[in-house]
Amino acid sequence: MRELLRVPAGGRIDLGGYDTRAVRGGPDGLDAPGNKAAGLAATARMGERLAGLQERLWASSTAGDRRRVLLVLQGMDTSGKGGTVKHVIGLLNPAGCRIHAFKAPTKKERAHEFLWRVRRNLPLPGELGIFDRSHYEDVLVARVRELAPREEIEDRYGAINTFERSLTDDGVTVVKCFLHLSYDEQRDRLLKRLDNPDKHWKFSPGDIEDRALWPAYQEAYEIALARCSTGAAPWHVIPADRKWYRNWAVSRLLLETLEELDPQYPEGDFDVERARERLVKG
Repeated sequence: MRELLRVPAGGRIDLGGYDTRAVRGGPDGLDAPGNKAAGLAATARMGERLAGLQERLWASSTAGDRRRVLLVLQGMDTSGKGGTVKHVIGLLNPAGCRIHAFKAPTKKERAHEFLWRVRRNLPLPGELGIFDRSHYEDVLVARVRELAPREEIEDRYGAINTFERSLTDDGVTVVKCFLHLSYDEQRDRLLKRLDNPDKHWKFSPGDIEDRALWPAYQEAYEIALARCSTGAAPWHVIPADRKWYRNWAVSRLLLETLEELDPQYPEGDFDVERARERLVKG
């Protein structure tokens, strides 16, 4: 699955060539059309395996294993970053997860280099970290809105690659997912928010302003994906028009990642039979 969705390192990328409604590697088989019911069922079946691997990852950290996983979610408004977080946590033990949603930098954060606030929210050994937006905002929004000099933004791509390499060297497996939403699907989702008073809190007039900048944002994503998809921390393009497929694909990527890590329960540092004997006699 990772190979199907991975952005090749060092090449150009044209997001216009990616089908936002595709079901690549879907639950009914490779490039099968699939359906919502099959997708939901397939995702549910992954839950027990994911939870077991997560527990083993946490358990191994108690014996000194420094490995952990960082899931990075990026995408346009309404692409489902928050929904994906909610879904993933539903399959796991929340106690072993560290979640952070990045907003516009605060005054304190702006006083530091752009990666400072990211470093403060990284997962600890044994944890699954989830970023709803991330350090990539500083080469996406910052580029489109011209929030920093272009020369500074150009330097940030290299800084990000160096930073992510340092994470992998320290035992962090970085799983980066771009939730690829179509222009028309975003409009429909925004209209549904307007139609439902209970969803008005999620709507901002700025969402409409950002739609006017859609081509610029797509270009910014293409540049970031091309320059920062590396062997150490590759990007994956997740078709996001179908919510069920988006959730299934991200869950599948996590499952494959944890299976490759294959964390093990540590052996006890006590005499099992002696402990059993004491309990029986007591």
